[in-house]
Amino acid sequence: MRVRELAEWLGATFEGDGEKELTGVAPLETAGGSELSFLGGRKALQQADASAAGCLIVPPDYPSPSRRTVIRAPEPRTAFARAMNRFYPTMEIKPGIHPTVALGKDVEIGALASIGPHVSIGDSSRVGLASSVGAGCAIGKRVALGEGCVLHANVTIYDNVDIGRGVILHSGCVIGADGFGYVFENDRYHKFPQVGRVEIGDFVEIGANSCVDRAALGVTLIGEGTKLDNMVHVGHNCRIGRHVVVAAQTGFSGGVVVEDYAVIGGQVGIGDKARIESRAVLGSGCGVLTSKIVRSGQTVWGTPARPLKEHLEQLANLARLPEMRRQFVDLKRRLAQLEASSARRG
Repeated sequence: MRVRELAEWLGATFEGDGEKELTGVAPLETAGGSELSFLGGRKALQQADASAAGCLIVPPDYPSPSRRTVIRAPEPRTAFARAMNRFYPTMEIKPGIHPTVALGKDVEIGALASIGPHVSIGDSSRVGLASSVGAGCAIGKRVALGEGCVLHANVTIYDNVDIGRGVILHSGCVIGADGFGYVFENDRYHKFPQVGRVEIGDFVEIGANSCVDRAALGVTLIGEGTKLDNMVHVGHNCRIGRHVVVAAQTGFSGGVVVEDYAVIGGQVGIGDKARIESRAVLGSGCGVLTSKIVRSGQTVWGTPARPLKEHLEQLANLARLPEMRRQFVDLKRRLAQLEASSARRG
């Protein structure tokens, strides 16, 4: 693809050789003369001169290069992501139902849908227009799968789950398993029936081996546009808002509420009925205690989670402890010497 054509497709402007042919994309530090890369931050700006990339997507205020070909875009990373789709188009879905598929009663399969080998679909479930269900998926009863969804191989969806349009579920996802609910009586645990549902909004993506538990009563909800990384666990009755991003190995206990546009790092643990307000940021590895509220726009870190400034101050104090200990030992020694000297004079 020529630079001129790509810039036009992106709705952007270019400078330099518009006839240069681009054959692929690559990171800034390894891109070659026929590859496209981008400048995504201050560090990348410093590395730009050393890059051999044939074309760079740069911000509008990037200094005009003397010999380099560039495409200017308000958000270089976003433009680069769009450009990648031109070089690596999504695999074409071949409509049809594999002969090994097991269908229950009253199942509806939308036009142009693709159902792979050894898939099972329970009674009264529906697969939407142009959706793709990969090999070995198990879909329970009364499941509604919206149009344009992609289920990779070996996804499991329990009964009574509603999934919106354009949802992507990666291999090993389990949607709608029982929540972790028990009552303690007579020195033993008894299962609390988990009879609720799961609803997943439009354009959600859930990573490999992640689990979203059904509600004990009511609904576990994942809002529109939310992205969950691999190995994320969403407990029963959680309500995750719109356009939330959650990194790998994070766990939500039951009844957690996460409002729109929150950002949650990896290996975060969130206790029962905690509330994460809109646009809050939880740093990797932090722990949010039961019923804790993280306020809108606040950035927290550490365990228990606290405002970032406070967390950094505590880390700085911890770093000073060895020196403070040495000073304390020295003061004890000098005090003992003074006391001994005073005793001799007395």
